[in-house]
Amino acid sequence: MWWIKNVQVVDPAQSFSGNYDVLIGEGRIIELKKSMTAEEVREKLGESSTWEEIDATGKYLFPGLIDVHTHLREPGREDKEDIASGSQAAVRGGFTTILAMPNTTPVLDQKALIEYVVNQGKKVGLAKVHPIAAMTKGQDGKELVEMVELAAAGAVGFSDDGRGVQSAEMMRLALEYAKLTRCPVVSHCEDESLAHHGVMHRGFVSTHLGLRGIPSSSESVMVARDLLLAEEGGGKLHLAHISAKESVALIRDAKKRGVDVTAEVNPHHLIFTDEAIAETPYATSYKVNPPLRTEADRQALIEGLLDGTIDMLATDHAPHTWEEKANPFDEAPFGISGLETALAAVWQHLVVPGVLPVETLIQAWSMNPAQRFQLTGGSIKPGAVADLVLFDPEYAETITADSLATKGKNTPFLGQKLQGLPVKVWVEGRLWER
Repeated sequence: MWWIKNVQVVDPAQSFSGNYDVLIGEGRIIELKKSMTAEEVREKLGESSTWEEIDATGKYLFPGLIDVHTHLREPGREDKEDIASGSQAAVRGGFTTILAMPNTTPVLDQKALIEYVVNQGKKVGLAKVHPIAAMTKGQDGKELVEMVELAAAGAVGFSDDGRGVQSAEMMRLALEYAKLTRCPVVSHCEDESLAHHGVMHRGFVSTHLGLRGIPSSSESVMVARDLLLAEEGGGKLHLAHISAKESVALIRDAKKRGVDVTAEVNPHHLIFTDEAIAETPYATSYKVNPPLRTEADRQALIEGLLDGTIDMLATDHAPHTWEEKANPFDEAPFGISGLETALAAVWQHLVVPGVLPVETLIQAWSMNPAQRFQLTGGSIKPGAVADLVLFDPEYAETITADSLATKGKNTPFLGQKLQGLPVKVWVEGRLWER
């Protein structure tokens, strides 16, 4: 049991933030009150109870962060990441729940594989791991998976992430059948005929560097298609890793029309632009899909997050081996390992300068994901499961390959000092501390 004293609580789900004392015991939040006394704590916990007092002056207490877009690579590519290393990386970054994407080897398109991921997550016992099942068998875009069966096995959504569903009719059917499960369909919006095997955003920088470009339209065309399909059929749509200003405008208009859609943005798209690839020539740590785009896109994404057009932050944690990322830019795989650095990076680059209110940060990384994907957590309400993050805005750490728990060292923050990190994390009342 813990008595956290004098901590700045931020809980958008209860529409408040302020200085409180918080009691944790038996895996749940027992009390949330201003300036408790030892007598009140003893009364709440019982005369014979013992507890640890934590003076959290100057620190924040957040509901546990929920990452709706994580690649754990297991089964099949445990050389890149496994559920144990990914879960350790998650709690180090403040994430108490992570949603595992299905583009593993083999693809998560069968009941036994969904159950395997669920059971492995429980066995590790760190962050809670919920699988997102494939939308189509083998992620080939030709035949739907058995959605009801996979949802019953533990899947919380359906996606062919890594490959956009190119057939509009297949996407329409997915949105229709997923309604039987109440799970969202997560769309990787990429028209492959427009992306045309590009490796970075198509624009001045790609031309200057002589690299094949991916136009914004490869994303926004698919965003428009999927919004229209969801509007027509009433499906529950979630749009992954939005990166283009045109996409933000389309989502904003669709929400005004009442389309049941949510969207996420990755920290790297809020912090970097394609100029980073020119400033650090051909650095593959900046190679992501969708690609880093322009400053105008970055500003539109921030505006969308602030006005609620974009509902969630998500890491799109995509670990790769050192050898893979050491390849030339054209040949290296897409992806950034983000679980351990995402919160600190957003805090340092957006919250501290006053661009992003801390309440919006927690709403987008805890409350909204919990509500959309029907997960426990997202609030510090008494009686709720104790998924919590004690965050120290002054704590700083230099990011090194040795300091990262993830097997994937492919982060643009390698060698940089980040300030503002979780120091204690509770997952269902189990404590991890830095």
